[in-house]
Amino acid sequence: MDSIKARCEEGKVVLETAKMDPRFPQTNQTKACYVWYNEMYKCYSQKGKEDAACLKIKKDVRSICPDEWLETWEEHRENGTWWGKY
Repeated sequence: MDSIKARCEEGKVVLETAKMDPRFPQTNQTKACYVWYNEMYKCYSQKGKEDAACLKIKKDVRSICPDEWLETWEEHRENGTWWGKY
């Protein structure tokens, strides 16, 4: 936490959110969150977790999805009960 505070004071933190996705024009981003989360894992399976495009998608997912959802979905993945394709 201290490193984040230090970066904020130095002006090195850039706050961004996910780009507008025309597939999800509504204010409620629930569906967008789910779709982007699955697209992140699709990207991982095709390009690897360190690919720049995958890291961008991950950043967008963390921007629009509630942490509680991400934690729950990751638990499902670990337990083998994830219902998504990827």
